[in-house]
Amino acid sequence: MIYNSGAEWRAAPQKRILVFGMSGLGKTHLSHMLRESGEWFHYSIDYRIGTCYMGEYIADDARAHMMQIPFLRGLLLSDSIQVIPNISFSNLNAVTAYLGKPGDPDKGGRPIDEFRERQAQFRTAEIRALLDTDYFIRRSERLYGYPHFICDTGGSICEWVDPEDPDDVVLKALSDTTLMIWLKGDEEHTASLIRRFDKAPKPMSYQAEFLDRTWAAYLAESGASPDRVDPDAFIRYAYARALAHRQPRYEAMARWGVTVPAAKVEGISDTGTFIDVIAEAIDDRVATGA
Repeated sequence: MIYNSGAEWRAAPQKRILVFGMSGLGKTHLSHMLRESGEWFHYSIDYRIGTCYMGEYIADDARAHMMQIPFLRGLLLSDSIQVIPNISFSNLNAVTAYLGKPGDPDKGGRPIDEFRERQAQFRTAEIRALLDTDYFIRRSERLYGYPHFICDTGGSICEWVDPEDPDDVVLKALSDTTLMIWLKGDEEHTASLIRRFDKAPKPMSYQAEFLDRTWAAYLAESGASPDRVDPDAFIRYAYARALAHRQPRYEAMARWGVTVPAAKVEGISDTGTFIDVIAEAIDDRVATGA
């Protein structure tokens, strides 16, 4: 860890952290709170993915649909209109819409091979965005004078790394420059996330092996052919399984940093309390040697 004690963390003139865990447990809330203090630079991995590494894919996908409409086709071919995805920290719908859901095209689904291709694009984009963290640490200080830095990661970070490998390229780069913090949910959080997802299922990214295994299991259980799968039914089926798949991976990643219960984050409303909570987590980690 880049901070060897709670006291060292408190005294550090430059606090650099990365938060990871399930989507919906407070990573972005915490990042917004720190950013609004005026002293923390907020680096959003999902925003970087959408604006830098997948922006052209997203725009081209929109253009392809627009080219099917004669009026818009003419405007595009004459360079009379532009297609610019509107991506912000709080609006990443263009990214999730591009990923889509596998299944019946008549229900908004994508052919499974196309879905797999877009998943692979997202994996590459997320790894690149994660490896950009050190650059943005230096950039935020050089250009804007921010003393502190928070990297707000997506829920799928655990899918692309090997926590058991001490030379894992991504984890080594991140742990060398930030204090990695796992926001750990409990069973109640998991149940709440599943209920929320069930009401409004949205596209997400999957590890390729997990996707293949889950897709095959769904086809076998439902009896549906790949082009007749209900897209929302499949991603609801996959969601709880994805959370269970990711939990031990997050736990292994936590050995590269510290763990903070998500319930503690829910009650944080100021930077002073946040600094205290992280100091306690560092001291607990040092004391247990875990």
